[in-house]
Amino acid sequence: MIALTVVLAVFVGVSLGLLGGGGSILTVPLLAYVAGMDAKHAIAASLLVVGATSAVGAVSHARAGRVQWRTAVLFGATSMVGAFAGGHLTKYIPGSALLIAFAVIMIATAVAMLRGRRNLAVTDPSHKLPVLKIVAMGLALGLVTGTVGAGGGFLVVPALALLGGLAMPVAVGTSLVVIAMNSFAGLAGYLSVVQIDWAVAGMVTAAAIVGALIGARFAGMANPEMLRKSFGWFVLVMASVILGEEIDPVLGYVGAALTALAAGMTFACSRIAACPLRRVTAPPAATARAA
Repeated sequence: MIALTVVLAVFVGVSLGLLGGGGSILTVPLLAYVAGMDAKHAIAASLLVVGATSAVGAVSHARAGRVQWRTAVLFGATSMVGAFAGGHLTKYIPGSALLIAFAVIMIATAVAMLRGRRNLAVTDPSHKLPVLKIVAMGLALGLVTGTVGAGGGFLVVPALALLGGLAMPVAVGTSLVVIAMNSFAGLAGYLSVVQIDWAVAGMVTAAAIVGALIGARFAGMANPEMLRKSFGWFVLVMASVILGEEIDPVLGYVGAALTALAAGMTFACSRIAACPLRRVTAPPAATARAA
């Protein structure tokens, strides 16, 4: 099972390098359900894996000019405070509750990414966020990150793209810097609660780094709109897996089936001009103009 975990870790890295997130969404279930770690140990180890992998992936994006350093450093610094505090809070929260909370946040984030906003792909890459807005988002997301053990990519990318107005490629590159800072701060908080298996974590990290380099190489070639939507559907599927494992398998099957049905209907609706679901799936701004 350790060998399988290491092989699958490559895909964790590809997700981080290509989408700027998704690493923790894959790593936590991978370590908990494949490697057999308990919830808190899996979450702590995932922070090391995601943090190191994100740092390596960020270098490739930075070389391509897809990192907005002012936002990354300020966002990352403020979120580290929240992440460290969140890591300490986990001593009072059961592991299963952390994973369920993790899945609920994933669902909310996926819905936001799928709805998105129409100008996401053409936003000015040089757009700068107000300092107070960066600090507020950083503290809030950092607390969530440290508590549920996610590096924060599935939260940081939507925050930068949907709330901050950054172009998707820049949001992806910038998020990797923030994720690395968040993950190491959250890990520091977790190490006061649990100890991790450094050997397994090291092997998984090395495999994920290889994947991150592969993903980053292709990130600039992908369509931003397609990236956003594929990211959203991916998050919904993984949320179904976690809910199925932690609550009831039937819930997981139902969630996965509904996700597949919704994805199919959305795909079909995008090719039918008179589809009534367009008002539901269209970005808020577009819906308002249509009204």
